[in-house]
Formats: sequence, structure tokens, C-alpha cells
Amino acid sequence: MRVLVVGSGAGGASAGRELALRGQEVVVLEAGGPLRPFPRIVQLSEPLRRAGLLGTVRTLRHLFPAMSVARSREGVLVARGLAVGGSTGISCGNWVRAQRGLAGIGLDLRSEFEELERLVPPRPFPRERWRPTTERMFAAAQEMGLDPRPTPKAVDPQRCLGCGLCELGCSQGARWDSRRFLGELTRHKGEIRLGARVTRVLLEGGRACGVAVEGSSREVRADAVVLAAGGVGTAQILRASGLPVSDRLWIDVVLTLGGVARRARQLDEPPMVWYADRGRYILSPYFDLLSHIYHRPWRNVSVRDRVGVMVKLADAANGSVDREGHVSKALTLHDQAVLTEGVSLAQEIMERSDVDGPFVEGVVHGGHLGGTVPLLKEDVPSMHPSSLPERLWVADLSLVPGSQGLPTMLTTAAIALRVARRVAESLAG
Repeated sequence: MRVLVVGSGAGGASAGRELALRGQEVVVLEAGGPLRPFPRIVQLSEPLRRAGLLGTVRTLRHLFPAMSVARSREGVLVARGLAVGGSTGISCGNWVRAQRGLAGIGLDLRSEFEELERLVPPRPFPRERWRPTTERMFAAAQEMGLDPRPTPKAVDPQRCLGCGLCELGCSQGARWDSRRFLGELTRHKGEIRLGARVTRVLLEGGRACGVAVEGSSREVRADAVVLAAGGVGTAQILRASGLPVSDRLWIDVVLTLGGVARRARQLDEPPMVWYADRGRYILSPYFDLLSHIYHRPWRNVSVRDRVGVMVKLADAANGSVDREGHVSKALTLHDQAVLTEGVSLAQEIMERSDVDGPFVEGVVHGGHLGGTVPLLKEDVPSMHPSSLPERLWVADLSLVPGSQGLPTMLTTAAIALRVARRVAESLAG
């Protein structure tokens, strides 16, 4: 049986690998090209940045094609990975079990989490390599009763240079990304096609039978299709195919509060080496590159002296995606109130850690995109949303009903692993 997997990130690579290991003929279609890490020129570009000569976030795609950043109609930045490896190639390398709300629909991913953690063992980044400011902020969070903990990471500390630029691609191969799973797929005779942007799903007799690819007169046929293009990409393809999509997009909103500490050099460690879970959000040390490069209020502080603490919010599932991929996403009043609470705690952590003001908020953005094809409780046994036709599956965060406010790479891979096994079972039957 031939299966098309659309997308090569944590979802697509995990599903494709599992299907290939089970003897299916797998073709992964990736809209982007190769992942090329961005040159480490942050310090060298400081004069241009401070003069505002690096353009706006819209120019980022020209400098770093693996990352696409666009604004929602309401002004929230939405980031996506568009290269082989999807968003795993531009991630912080966090390997966290994010499962908020999954028990409510009866989805228990413990066995998949355990299996993936054996394949990619999580470990915290060594404390002796944390920057002193980060260590002080961790101690402050402990004193405040926030119960911070070191972040489980899919990062090899022996290969990590501590450049802090994980989200611009890892030139050392220290951080795991889904290309490693794709390598196993190809060793089992799977195929990966780059620059293959899927525009719609082909349907015959009430079931999926392939996809159409942009710029190609040839339709790609298959026995089953697995969409793993993320909460935006998957929704866009479904809309263009005349299939239902839920207007419940969530993005795990990020707002970083910036402070100043001379020679803090926060970029000399990976981002998010610890985090404190507050339920609706987490707090974590984070050098916000988007804000540092493109946000005017951050321009007057050097890369050496900038310190950031992230508030990652489990935002309301109230966004939508149209057939062109344009996003509508606004923060609710409750979202804003929770962010305000988180920012206040972030400032207190920094003030207790010898980080000075002015404290300036960064740009509001999000890059964990889900909720557009949410699983219902009755769908969980099959992992097939009842709104979709036969032989069409989804294997990404689109299936998750609510925002996590946590790193989601491991959860995406776990869901895709479960979906792939249901796909294999259905084809065998």
C-alpha cells in the first residue's frame, strides 16, 4: 500500500517512519527545501540591528527560508517551519510531555511518550553550563514558590556550542530534529520530495486517493493520505479540498519580557533551560530573537546585555485559517489578563536576580499551531476525525483540542505515532 505523508516535521516524520517500518510504501511531501542553519552573525550584525537596517519580520524569510513569520489579521505573529524537518529544525529542542486537556477526550499517550523517550532520551542541559543570571533567576523562582524545574531537552550537550541560536537551525547537529526519523524512513525505502507544496486532497467515491501539488500537472495518487502540515497548513489544504475545518486555532502565545544585565550573555546557553509551570502558562529564560532583531523598543540594548523571561500562554482556541492560509487570531480579554499576570512574575524574577529595567515587552507571537481538526472523544479509538473521509488522516497538533502553553514537539510525535498505527491497521484490514 502507498501512503502520502504531507509535511516532514515531528508529525510527518514520526508517522512516515512508523509506516515505513511497518512495510508501507511511504512518500513524504515537503513544501520547503533543505534546512540550512542561519550563519552565526548576531554579534556582527548589531550595528545594522540597532540602526533598524535589518528590515521587518517580513524580510526574515529572505534571510532564513526555513522560517515563515506572518501576522494574523489582528496583528499577532505566527511562525512556521518551512523546510525539511518542519518546525523541529527551528525549535528549542525541548522534549516535554504536553498533555493538557487530553484526558478529557480519553487520549492517553503514555506508551508513545515512553517509546519516543527511549528513541530520543530527554536530559536537562548541564547546570554547570547555565549562565550565572539564569542560575540566579532559577533560585529566585524557587524562593517565590514557582517550582521551577530543568527542561528535558533533546540536545547532546557534548556537541552543543552554547550559541543560544537553536531556533535558527543547529549547525552542530547537537539538537534533535525530525530529519533523523526521515533518515530511518529512507533506509526502509521511503521517499522524501522537497519543494512539493500540496494544494488539495483528491477524493473519489468518498475516500482520499491522492493529492494535487502546486506547479505540477501530475496528481500524486496513493491508497491513503496523512496530513501533517501543522495547524495552519493542514487546515489550508482541507479548506481548499472542500472539507470541514474547525475555527479553533490555538498557537501557544509567547510574550517575552526583556530586562538588562551587563554582560549577562544569555545567548551563551540554549534557550529555556528551565521552566516553571503555572497551569495556564509557563515562565522560562528566553532570549527572544524576533524581538531583539525586529522590535524597535528592544534596539537600544546590546546582545550581551539583554535578558529575557518568556511567558508561554495556553491561549484561547479562537483562531481560523482560510483556504489561502491567512490566519485570524486575536487575544481574548482573559488571555491578556493571564499574560499580564505572567509578565508581572517574570519581572519579579528578574528584579530578584540583579536584572535591571527598563523592562520592555517583546512582540506577541506563537509557533505551536493546533486545534483546527480537533479530536472528539468518540474519535480517539480510531484517531480518525469523523468529519474526514475514509483514507484521509491527520497527524499533527491540529488534532489537539486546546492550547498547551508548553513545548509540544514530543506530543506531536506521540500523536503521529498513534495515528500511523491506526492507518497501518486500517490498510491491513
